[in-house]
Amino acid sequence: MKFRILAVALLMAAAVFAQSDRSSVTGTVSDPAGAVVASAPILAKNLDTGVEYQAGTTATGNYTLPELPVGRYEITVAVPGFKRFVRQGLQVAAAQAYRIDITLEVGATTDSVTVTEAAPLLKTESGELAHSVTSDNLNTLPVVGIGSGFSGNSGIRQPMAAAQLLPGGLYLGDNIVRVNGAPSNTQSFRIEGQDSTNYTWTNSTSQSQPSVDSIQEMAVQTSNYAAEFGKAGGGVFLVTMRSGTNQFHGTGYDYFVNEALNANTPLIGASRPTARRNDYGLTQSGPVWLPKLYDGRNKTFYFFNYEQFRENAMITNSVQTVPTQAYRNGDFSTALTSRAPFTVLGKTYREGQIFDPLSQRLVNG
Repeated sequence: MKFRILAVALLMAAAVFAQSDRSSVTGTVSDPAGAVVASAPILAKNLDTGVEYQAGTTATGNYTLPELPVGRYEITVAVPGFKRFVRQGLQVAAAQAYRIDITLEVGATTDSVTVTEAAPLLKTESGELAHSVTSDNLNTLPVVGIGSGFSGNSGIRQPMAAAQLLPGGLYLGDNIVRVNGAPSNTQSFRIEGQDSTNYTWTNSTSQSQPSVDSIQEMAVQTSNYAAEFGKAGGGVFLVTMRSGTNQFHGTGYDYFVNEALNANTPLIGASRPTARRNDYGLTQSGPVWLPKLYDGRNKTFYFFNYEQFRENAMITNSVQTVPTQAYRNGDFSTALTSRAPFTVLGKTYREGQIFDPLSQRLVNG
């Protein structure tokens, strides 16, 4: 029984691992003659957090650095008898597989060969069509509802609006997400590998979305994605949350709408429909640091985000009236005006005169 429980737990862990938003770097290490170099130590260092990830080449010279979080990396290979190899400028996006083949040069390890190439790498390890949406893209994209009217859920800053950046993508106000003509709202939305898709009948993705300012990057796979995403019909949205770094950072923001900033509607004077909307919050991140107790630089980090949405709107500004007490008593004399009477079909009437709708009058037979 214990063995069965352990097996089920391992299978569940494997499923979570397979659907992660993490990336990997793989390749082959060889010498100038093209022969593979076995047991070569590979080191990948995250330049923002200082965290190091280690691997080694196999007997066939192949290596793999799995489960790399999003960030800027430097890859180093140091083998006795060869110059130290350093690859800089490697920007790892979410849910990607990169291939970097390394050719070592003969020389002392005190010497080094530094590659600073930052051009996009050719994707050869997987066949899905994917796009990366960074936090900068989300901050510059209009992901918040604007205007003078009542916005409802569409006024909330919505990361799914990134679908507007994709070829064949469509996003309409927290109700419709469509990729490559697939049926609406058939996408899969995963946060750090965990399923956060809204499967309710309302189709409001804002019910389960993270805050835009807490997202580091979002990888959107639009077609030919792997079998573990079989539940998705219209794209897979893989979200990587932000993390603290070795430096303290903080932001504060307020995206607001107020009728005082809106243009007036023609022919209605100075009246503007009330529209007051605020989407505000703050972020704070850095290393966990307790004076004289613990220094978490290069080891332990935190990220905090708070966001709140408030809206106060007037749905209609038209004038509404109710009958006066005299009208309720059947006295409509105040409806008559003092303006000159007018004649219709030979009979004179006063402006505001009330008629019995059941009455009849014969005119010219």
